Amino acid sequence: MNMLSEPLLCPAAWQAAGLQARQDWTYRLTEADMAELDAALAATKREGVGVPAIRKEHFPLPRLGDTLLGLRQELEQGRGIVLVRGLSMDRYSKQDAGTIFWGIGAHLGRAVAQNAYGDVLGHVRDLGKDWTKDMSARGYQTTMHQPFHNDSCDVVGLLCLRAAREGGLSSIVSSVSIHNAMVATRPDLARLFYERWYVDRRGEQAEGDTPYYITSVFNYHNGRLFNRFNRMYIESAQRFPEVPRLTSLQKEALDQFDALCMRLRYDMDFQPGDMQFLNNYVMLHSRTDYKDYPESDRKRHLLRLWLFTPGLADIPEVLRMRYRDMDAWQSNPRPPIYKFEDVMSVSEH
Repeated sequence: MNMLSEPLLCPAAWQAAGLQARQDWTYRLTEADMAELDAALAATKREGVGVPAIRKEHFPLPRLGDTLLGLRQELEQGRGIVLVRGLSMDRYSKQDAGTIFWGIGAHLGRAVAQNAYGDVLGHVRDLGKDWTKDMSARGYQTTMHQPFHNDSCDVVGLLCLRAAREGGLSSIVSSVSIHNAMVATRPDLARLFYERWYVDRRGEQAEGDTPYYITSVFNYHNGRLFNRFNRMYIESAQRFPEVPRLTSLQKEALDQFDALCMRLRYDMDFQPGDMQFLNNYVMLHSRTDYKDYPESDRKRHLLRLWLFTPGLADIPEVLRMRYRDMDAWQSNPRPPIYKFEDVMSVSEH
């Protein structure tokens, strides 16, 4: 176990006040950018290529592509967050907006499947589920508060198609700052997070794998700190009798971690057209609960990308175990579904 015994000073160890004061992690699309996006969208239609077949070469962005390269470097080496604003949802259908989002993602990295259905462009939308009771449900399919966690990829991207009537704030926190606070105040608890933790796969394991995987929450690797955390899935893994029971000290560590998430978090309000990208290794994200519109077409609706990027290829070996699931899901990628009725139909099977 290679544990950091001192706080790690790096751009990803940000504080909420600093993030609020310096908004240079936010990029607003210009008219020239929009013209390039429109031209690239038109090119995909002329060529008859759609998601998930669209690659970077299918979606040329001569100038915006250079800007996106700089944003990718901010994700990989900087604070780990980028917010792109200015995509007018009044101009595009959901499908065209999804294609633009996918095309931007293709300039940042390689998209992968997000679930056992092979969905590569996922939906974050209430499907009336309760993930505290249904082991096949996910938090993004509910209106419920989502605890802080990160996803099983390098970078997660979200595009807001429709905002909620009330609530639904996006909350983010630097996992490096959490680590630094724990090392400074409770090194005994910080040490536990470098050890083995059992995490529920929630029924989406690859054939022949266990229904849970083993990881550490903190990993120090080649000068960088990596994080993998989802308390709800750690606790639901306790349903398997062969998984070791959580100790009282581990539960105290989880409580400390949660308290730091709430104290150090930064909240933002998604607006239609916003695209948020987060480095999962140095960032945790959450969402407040929300109230939706009764009309189906007005309900809160986000599209999601999971990306692997070139600058984050060197990761701890312990994190690669989970990525075997993504490889299995990726073997049969599924084109995106945009009709709510079709999403509901698929979710029930």
